Amino acid sequence: MNAQPDLIFDPQLIRRFDVNGPRYTSYPTADRFVEAFDANALQDWLAKRAVGGVSRPLSLYFHIPFCNTICYYCACNKIITKDHGRSAKYLKYLEKEIEMQVAALGGSRQVTQLHLGGGTPTFLSHEEMHQLMDAVRRFFNLAPNGEYSIEVDPRKVDFDTVEMLANLGFNRMSVGVQDFSDDVQRAVNRVQSVEETRLVIDAARATGFKSVSLDLIYGLPKQNVISFNRTLEQVLDISPDRISLYSYAHLPGLFKPQRRILQSDMPTPEAKLQILQLAIRRLTEAGYVYIGMDHFAKPDDELTVAQRQGRLHRNFQGYSTQAECDLLAFGVSAIGKVGAAYAQNVKTLDEYYDALDRDQLPVLRGVELTADDLLRRSVIQALMCHFELSMQSIEIAHLIDFRDYFAAELADLAEMQAAGLLEIDGDWITVLPAGRMLVRGIAMVFDRYLRADRERARYSKVI
Repeated sequence: MNAQPDLIFDPQLIRRFDVNGPRYTSYPTADRFVEAFDANALQDWLAKRAVGGVSRPLSLYFHIPFCNTICYYCACNKIITKDHGRSAKYLKYLEKEIEMQVAALGGSRQVTQLHLGGGTPTFLSHEEMHQLMDAVRRFFNLAPNGEYSIEVDPRKVDFDTVEMLANLGFNRMSVGVQDFSDDVQRAVNRVQSVEETRLVIDAARATGFKSVSLDLIYGLPKQNVISFNRTLEQVLDISPDRISLYSYAHLPGLFKPQRRILQSDMPTPEAKLQILQLAIRRLTEAGYVYIGMDHFAKPDDELTVAQRQGRLHRNFQGYSTQAECDLLAFGVSAIGKVGAAYAQNVKTLDEYYDALDRDQLPVLRGVELTADDLLRRSVIQALMCHFELSMQSIEIAHLIDFRDYFAAELADLAEMQAAGLLEIDGDWITVLPAGRMLVRGIAMVFDRYLRADRERARYSKVI
């Protein structure tokens, strides 16, 4: 494995190659899933896990869609409510879905990774959280050294809640911040002090959490370089293990809450780029390693170590050290992966409850991967996770001649190579320091579906 060089931020190159594109938490991407893949198809794939007597360990994802208040920037599948009767009902159906998936499941029930996302998972009461984790342990075997993570809203969580989560087995936490500026927080309807954020992170450290990740967003209304620099000062003082730095995509036509954000409050594309440049410089100078996409981690963090050792992986929760898991997903809109298939659940509570009332898995759509999909997924994973690709390793794994199979793609990379984004040398394709910020654009060259239709307007910008 080649030593990883540093990241280079080149505004001119970013302007030139910044296109609309997917985030590649899966390939094919979720917008390519088809409704012909239904509940029966998922059941078949769940049963196939035992074929040959070998089954991968499991990763579990639970989507908890409820939030107390609305954050105007949010594009997640969520339900705004203060009524805990709704979460109590949801948990009953969640248990039924677990039971139904497990009834169809072949092979091992050993779990090495679990993630609660949303919405706001900490919307659940202490009793509800116990109820959910009791159900998980009833149906699955949780490995003692597994990764068990939860997304936390610090505005609704105190020390006792964090201690309860630790006692339930959670050992990783993702904390939403976005920005500490008062003006920005008011503009996006998420007012959250540094003090309450620090309280939750201190509690996580005191109760034995192995890793705390903090989420920031650049490009929000009222944001500027000076205010975001103050946010970065406060973040670096908190010193989280990982930092996610997401680009805000303002798509009010698609996401209704974003219509409450004034266009006149939005930073210009130039200002947004300057904010990103500042953030990258501050984080890397503070010792954080650029993992890829929008993720930074400390040098001794498990993600950084996994990347150094060539073990880093990418799934629907982002970067992960768990490469060989089958991902079982539960709840509205949740996406799972079993063998060579992806499946996504229905997106509304009514559809979800209706399917389960009919004793049917609530599958909306999915896809069975072809040999070409599996090949291209390997290529895209390697580029996104390691910034380099051995053509020979792909040839051995997929029984192809790389240069022949990808002749058109390699020709398309010539412009990026000439611009200094990447290098094609002998058996290796290497993303150079100036190309790391644009790795999504490089990966897109290998996306057969994009090559077929060039419909890139459906995605947010890469930067």
